[in-house]
Amino acid sequence: MTGLSAAYTLALTRGRGLAVEEHLFERSLRLGGSISTERIDGFVVEGGPDSFLSEKPEAAALCRELGLGDSLVGSNDAERRTYILHHDRLVPLPDGLMLLVPTRIWPMLTTPLLPLASKLAVVGELFTSPPRDSADESVASFVRRHFGDAMVENIADPLLAGVFGGDSEQLSVHAVLPRFRDMERKYGSLTRAALDLRRQRRARATSGSAPSLFITLQDGLDRMVEAVTARLERARLLLGSRVSSMERVAPAAAGRGVYTVRYEPGGALEADALILALPTYECARLLAPFDAVLGEALAAVPYSSGMTVSLGYDAPLAQQLPPGFGFLVPRAARRRLIACTFVHQKFRHRAPEGSALIRCFLGGVRDPEVLNLSDAEITNLVRTELESILKLPGLKLTEPRFVRICRWPASMPQYTLGHEERVATIRARLAKLPGVFFAGNSISGIGLSDCIRTGRAAAEAALEFLGLAERRA
Repeated sequence: MTGLSAAYTLALTRGRGLAVEEHLFERSLRLGGSISTERIDGFVVEGGPDSFLSEKPEAAALCRELGLGDSLVGSNDAERRTYILHHDRLVPLPDGLMLLVPTRIWPMLTTPLLPLASKLAVVGELFTSPPRDSADESVASFVRRHFGDAMVENIADPLLAGVFGGDSEQLSVHAVLPRFRDMERKYGSLTRAALDLRRQRRARATSGSAPSLFITLQDGLDRMVEAVTARLERARLLLGSRVSSMERVAPAAAGRGVYTVRYEPGGALEADALILALPTYECARLLAPFDAVLGEALAAVPYSSGMTVSLGYDAPLAQQLPPGFGFLVPRAARRRLIACTFVHQKFRHRAPEGSALIRCFLGGVRDPEVLNLSDAEITNLVRTELESILKLPGLKLTEPRFVRICRWPASMPQYTLGHEERVATIRARLAKLPGVFFAGNSISGIGLSDCIRTGRAAAEAALEFLGLAERRA
């Protein structure tokens, strides 16, 4: 979606009379990257991302710009509830959690997810003072300082494993939770900060209802891919084309970046500017010949692999599942499932009435080897763990209508300790390569809106570099 967003932004210039020719190289034979939608007998099955956060506006704004505004739907937040597998049973997350920070004290004091010592730590955290320094640390260390070990093990780590496929002991709090870092700097206590933020939001609230936490397209996210693609020149969409190398054309005009892009199978193209909407390890391959230090910084960003397994069921399973959006599995539970979403309860339109759509997540830094299992082994694994966790009568005898497995190797960048320093190095070294721009989810956000934001920003920067920004305006 990053590259498509960049190409779309460049394509808009044709409507303003500019002769910009954007060429999009795509190694795959399909566009959309990790967006993968399938429609099966009334089910809408997403193999990759299934939605985007309402608080990040870029994805919804692009959908409206593409004429898809009427298709935007929100999650069923009236029944939003998430469970944690704790001592072999599903326990609801305490009400009022703002990701990892409580905005209500009583639910934290009554939850079985935390022992007495952690509950006392939650109360004591209200009196925490701002730190004297703000050195980077792991998310686990940050949460542990405020709320204790049990909050890390039972809540923070499974949440971050479900979102990033990562390890809270390795992820950087500055890169992953910059808002909470800023809250600590100002208030000391994260709880006091969250309570104050909640009061401010209530004071600003209008009579209208709050937006849903998650937003998606009713008929699947691939509709956004299709709508963007329809606005691009088909002849300049080079599918099945892997860029093998890039070379600076010499002598290049002063201050200009003229490059020859060589791609497989057997082709070359000259370009005045380049936007790399690639994983950093692919960027490292292409840019290391220009700048070895830049190549090393790009290659140093680690990635995790993931997998989604979607199972469609008819009644009676749909009537037996607990209410809510699904559950998360802590590392201590020693399961291979990381998380599970009850898609038909999160988004009502994703399954026929009375049916159930369950989506399971596996892999991550915790279990990369699971991607090597066969489809049959994965299906058996997922069904066995679901039966054990959900403990529903007759589930073992219930065959799913379908199973869809999507593997995503090396797909999720990990914002580990030192991430901000790596990003600063990447930005500084890229600035020395005229006409080369970088976009994607490996620097400043992993969601669809982040991909769209960085893709469009890279296109704007390229147009400014080419001296077209003022004319466009």
